[in-house]
Amino acid sequence: MSNLAEAIEPTHDDTREAGVDRYVVATTLAATAVLGVMVWQAATPRMLLLYAVGIGLGVSLYHAAFGFTAGWRNFIVRRRSRGLRGQLILLALASVLYMPVTALGLANGAIAPVGGYIVLGSFLFGLGMQLGGGCGSGTLFTVGAGNRKMLITLAAFVAGSVLGTLHLPWWLASPGLGPVDLGRALGPGGGILLQVAVLVALIWTVRAVEQERHGSAEPLAWRTEGGWLSTLFTGGWPLAWGVVALAGLGLVTLLVSGAPWGITFAFAAWGAKALQALGVDMAQFEYWTWAYPARVLSESLLLNVTSVMALGLLFGAMLAAGLAGRFNAGSQNRLGMGNVSAAVIGGLCMGYGARLAFGCNIGAFFSGIATGSLHGWVWFVFGFLGSIVGVALRPRFGMAN
Repeated sequence: MSNLAEAIEPTHDDTREAGVDRYVVATTLAATAVLGVMVWQAATPRMLLLYAVGIGLGVSLYHAAFGFTAGWRNFIVRRRSRGLRGQLILLALASVLYMPVTALGLANGAIAPVGGYIVLGSFLFGLGMQLGGGCGSGTLFTVGAGNRKMLITLAAFVAGSVLGTLHLPWWLASPGLGPVDLGRALGPGGGILLQVAVLVALIWTVRAVEQERHGSAEPLAWRTEGGWLSTLFTGGWPLAWGVVALAGLGLVTLLVSGAPWGITFAFAAWGAKALQALGVDMAQFEYWTWAYPARVLSESLLLNVTSVMALGLLFGAMLAAGLAGRFNAGSQNRLGMGNVSAAVIGGLCMGYGARLAFGCNIGAFFSGIATGSLHGWVWFVFGFLGSIVGVALRPRFGMAN
C-alpha cells in the first residue's frame, strides 16, 4: 500500500463517487492565485516560478502516490520493492541530471559534513516517519490532501525542527569527517558512474528479494488504466510518471534557485517565526544568529525559497486531491490516542532528526545523493535502520503494518 493509500484510503462509510470535487478545486485555485500574487509582489518572477514548481511537485507526489515512508515499510514487512525501486531509479536519474550541473558551478549541491549527528539524526527521522505516517514530502502532501492526523504530525514536526536548531551548534562541535563531495573527489564522470552502479546494484538486489518471496516483482509501469490525458489531471499515475516528474521538477529547482530541493528548513523557519511573534527573542540562540537563518528570520517567508515551495507543494496536493475527488478521504482521519501519540512522537523525531542530519528524505537523502554528497548515503543507511525500528514500534500504537 502506498503512503498516499495509507493516508487517504476510503473507509466503508465513505460513499462518495470518484469525480472532480469542484468546490475543493475552485477554493484551492483561488487560494493558490492569492498566494501567487503575494509572492509576485513580495519577491521576484524567479520566486513565482519556484512557487509553480512547488505546486507541480505537490500534484506529482499526490497523483503518483509517491511516498517514501510506505515504500520502505512495504519492503521491510512484505518484501515488496516497487516503491523502494521507484526511489532508487529516481536517485539514479537525478544523479545523471544534477551532478553535471553542480560540477559546472551552475548550482550548489546539498553537500554536508559527515558525523555522529548525521547518524543519530537520520535514524530518528527514519523511526519518526514510520510513527508519524509520512516523511518531509509525505507529511506536506497528505496535509494538503486533507488528512487530519498529518496536521498533528506537521505541528510536532515544526516543534521538533525548532528544538533541533537550538541544539545543532552543540552537535556540530563533535568530531566529524567534514563534507565529502563524490563528484569533486572522483570527478563528475567518476562520481556519476559510482553512484549509478551502486543504485543499479541496489535495484537488482531489492527486486531479487521480492521475486524470491513472491515469485515476481511488481512493475513500475508506464501505461495507465484509462486515457492518459484524464489520468494526467485526475490521478492514478503510474509510478514511473512520478519518477520522471520529480526528477524534472527537481532539476528546474536546482537551476532556478541555485540549490537542490529541500523542505524541512521551512518548518524550522515557520516555528521560529511563530515564537518570535509571541515575543521570544530567537537571537539568544546561536543557530538563529548565523547569517542565513538570521536573514530568513528577519525577512518575509515569501522571500524564502524553501517556504514558498513548501506552500506550493501543499496547494498542489490539495488541488490534485480535489481533481481526484479524494480530498479529506481516508481511514487515518479516525483519530485515537494511539494515532495521536504516534503522530506527536513521530513528528518530533522527524523535526529534530532533520536538523541534525541537514535535511529529511528530500533535502538530505534525495538531494544529497543526487548531488554527490556522502552524507546522503549515510542518511540512507541509518534512516532505513530507523525505519526498521519504527515499523516494529507501530503495533504498540495500534497501527497496522
